[in-house]
Amino acid sequence: MAELPSDRRYTDQHEWARQEGRRVTVGITDFAQDQLGDIVFVGLPAAGTDVQAGAPLGEVESTKSVSDIYSPVTGTVVEANGDLDDSPELVNSDPYGKGWLVIIEPAEDGALEGLMSAEDYGRAIEET
Repeated sequence: MAELPSDRRYTDQHEWARQEGRRVTVGITDFAQDQLGDIVFVGLPAAGTDVQAGAPLGEVESTKSVSDIYSPVTGTVVEANGDLDDSPELVNSDPYGKGWLVIIEPAEDGALEGLMSAEDYGRAIEET
C-alpha cells in the first residue's frame, strides 16, 4: 500500500493538505505520483494567485499524461515550490516532503474539515 502520513488530510483527486499554523501545504499523494509515472514538468501558480477548493490550481506532466492538480482549499497561494522547476522528479521521490507543490493561506478557518483522513483515503484508493 502507498504511504499515507496521518498528519494530513486528503482529497478524492489525490492531493494532500497539511495545516501548519494559518497556512496549508499542498502536494499530490504517493498513490497519485505512482499512477502518473515519471514526472517531467510541474506547472504551479505564482504567489498571490487566488485558488478555489475543488478547482484546478496547476498541472503535472509525466511521461504518461498531463493531469490537473486541484486545490483542496479556497484561499491565496503564498508560495510555490521553486525547486520543482529544475527537479520535477522530487514529486516522485519525496511526494510528502521535498516534492510539496504550494502553500496556501486559506480564506477561512477549518478549511480542511471536509477532507478525508489518511484512513478514509486509504480505503478509497483500495477500492480503485
